[in-house]
Amino acid sequence: MNITKGKIVKAQKFVIFGVEGIGKSSLVAQFPDPLFIDTEGSTNNMDVARFDKPTSWAMLQQQIDYVKLHKPCKTLAIDTIDWAESMLIQSMCAKLSADSIEAIGGGYGQGYVRLEEELGRFLNKLQDLIEIGINVVLVAHARIRKFDQPDETGSYDRYELKLGKKTTGTTAGLVKEWADTVLFCRYKTLSVATDNQGKKFKGQGGQRVMQTTYRPAWDAKNRFGLPDEIPLDFAAIAHIFNTIPTTTAVQSSTTKTAVQTPPVTTPRVVNDSPTTFDPSTIPPLQESINNPFPKETPTSGTASNVDYDGVDYVGIPQTLIDLMKVESVTAKEVMDATHQAYKGAFPQNMEFKNLPHDFINQALLPNWDKALSKIKENRITGGAY
Repeated sequence: MNITKGKIVKAQKFVIFGVEGIGKSSLVAQFPDPLFIDTEGSTNNMDVARFDKPTSWAMLQQQIDYVKLHKPCKTLAIDTIDWAESMLIQSMCAKLSADSIEAIGGGYGQGYVRLEEELGRFLNKLQDLIEIGINVVLVAHARIRKFDQPDETGSYDRYELKLGKKTTGTTAGLVKEWADTVLFCRYKTLSVATDNQGKKFKGQGGQRVMQTTYRPAWDAKNRFGLPDEIPLDFAAIAHIFNTIPTTTAVQSSTTKTAVQTPPVTTPRVVNDSPTTFDPSTIPPLQESINNPFPKETPTSGTASNVDYDGVDYVGIPQTLIDLMKVESVTAKEVMDATHQAYKGAFPQNMEFKNLPHDFINQALLPNWDKALSKIKENRITGGAY
């Protein structure tokens, strides 16, 4: 048995939430060597390092895996976690062929139980970054919810993490428990009397502050003895990071950087005879859902004229193209993996651009991790259809 004593220096897990436009992203941009996964485009006007905006839950997880492997920063910021949660819900619904999270089968409320489980796995993935010395910051919006305290009569309004109307009691709780520090950003307003009797008041001020401890009106916590209220300025919390061990960075993120994918050339597959496709004839992806094609699902935008690896991408959903670019996956590799998983279902000379959208949205995208594993296996073994 090993017994240690004293403080353990490690990377920090922060959650920063507050009202819109108060400066949450600008605050995080002052953290040590930050790299943003910007799920909503809030850093477009900021000079920061960022990944391409993730267009799917799978792409967001690949970006985290890249940070774990290459350590390109000292702080990874997900801005915002509530928009990331929406991506997770969309991914779950597509994978389980459900119109909404309430429609996920297995019993009443099972969709929310599964959501909590998936988000827990996601937080475990972020914990891996903490273990290698990379700080993680989750930025979130705030929402006002009426709260009934069990030991008190009546109810009152309070600010909480905006993590879905019906999931706040579970997913928000997981995120708050995971974090070392939860800071609530708000405008501090003072009530000033406007008459001699003190019966009429008006609001003045608007100073931006961060609350560091729990109050009936908001969630907050810290483990560093911070004052209850501090200015919304990184200088107020900078001392927390002074002793964080540095990580080896493969590239500087002091300026905007982008992950460059090397050009890949592959023979173009020619489709001399266009074919029709009946989705009811396709079996489910291995270890996947039982019926991936009950209905048509709208795509998340399509590429109009993309020539990524010498293959025509016209009409292919941009979400799939974004996932492919992260790992430099070619159209031929996707088609090889598809032929292997669905033997005989697709014509051998079928062009990549002719993959049906319902197959892409309801089988390929929700199971991209399995498809990518097969593609990487093919790269090692040289296996192909």
